[in-house]
Amino acid sequence: MMDIKFVREQFPALERDFVFMDNAGGSQVLKQVTNKITDYLLHSNVQLGASYAVSQEAGERLKRSTEIVSELINASRPEEIVMGSSTTMLMRILSLSISKNWKKGDEIIVTNTDHEANVSPWTDLEKSGITVKIWQVNPETLELDMEDLEKLLSERTKLVAVTHASNVLGTINPIKKYAEIIHKAGALICVDGVAYAPHRKVDVQDLDADFYTFSWYKTYGPHLAMMYGKYDLLKELESINHYFIDNDVIPYKLQPGNFNFELTYAVSGITDYYAELHDHHFDGKDLQFKQKLDKSYGLISAHEEKLATRLLDYLNSVSEIKIIGLSSAAAEKRVPTISFVHENLRSDEIVEAVDPHNIGIRFGDFYAKKLIQALQLEEMNGVVRVSLVHYNTLEEVDKLIEVFKTIFKS
Repeated sequence: MMDIKFVREQFPALERDFVFMDNAGGSQVLKQVTNKITDYLLHSNVQLGASYAVSQEAGERLKRSTEIVSELINASRPEEIVMGSSTTMLMRILSLSISKNWKKGDEIIVTNTDHEANVSPWTDLEKSGITVKIWQVNPETLELDMEDLEKLLSERTKLVAVTHASNVLGTINPIKKYAEIIHKAGALICVDGVAYAPHRKVDVQDLDADFYTFSWYKTYGPHLAMMYGKYDLLKELESINHYFIDNDVIPYKLQPGNFNFELTYAVSGITDYYAELHDHHFDGKDLQFKQKLDKSYGLISAHEEKLATRLLDYLNSVSEIKIIGLSSAAAEKRVPTISFVHENLRSDEIVEAVDPHNIGIRFGDFYAKKLIQALQLEEMNGVVRVSLVHYNTLEEVDKLIEVFKTIFKS
């Protein structure tokens, strides 16, 4: 079992008398991360690439941080990691660069379940003559059917953009299976992992993802994001940096204005935490980081399944409530991002009734606007979303349930 006391001690914000359950919008930050931000700014705050010692030291710190990130997601080399200000920005950069080699009439496929970060950068290419096809969610199962994907694919398909886990539904999509189908058709797959990465281990080589992005500020770190790309594909992309930054300067050609140094260095505090989480719970402190990672994520997913089970059991018992997504908590099928609507109450009414109890949940479309429109939930002001992570406790879930009981009473 997870030592929840140990976990919560790593997040200073949790000392407040407040329950954080809007984690899909932004998680709380590890003290290991804030310590590294401070350390970098106080001791390494110089420009990179100079010959003097402090600049060389700063470069080595950032190089090591990028190397550990590549280990975290099992990239084949550190150069496959592109750091940027947000997932939205990185997706936009990717779409602008990769589409320079596309022709009028080429096709891309997006879903109506994704956050707009992995939709708008692609649909905007219609202005350049690119054809956009929509992979529609099944309105009955609220899942993306692979048969529908196969019907949309053609010899003109260049790329399919899809989410690993919906930030509304919480459903985990079978990316590895999608990738096999998409690659067989001769296209690329671009995966938004923002709602998945805080909860489960990401292995880009196992998934066979061509591009994969997520945000560190939703993964216990600073307001920063990363994009993985297969090296050969990144090499083919057009530079969007200064004219003298050649296409073979990877990943800098996709980082105009450079990346944030102190935040990139601080990301290694997240990987430090995963290793410490393992060492606190298991023997084998000399194990390789990847081995520790497996056990740490096992702890996380098991605890999160308990949290989701407690909340879903209650919500399923209220006849007026409809879960928007899977109604079961199985860790292999969903993350603990749980959305619902009430047949008699608007979503904003519910959330505003919870606010005075020092519990942070949220209502809305969460930038998955096309999904909310497809499910005809706009009049409800979207869904109520409770997004849990592993530092939440069963006691916190019970507190929320008790508040819900006062709101949903007959």
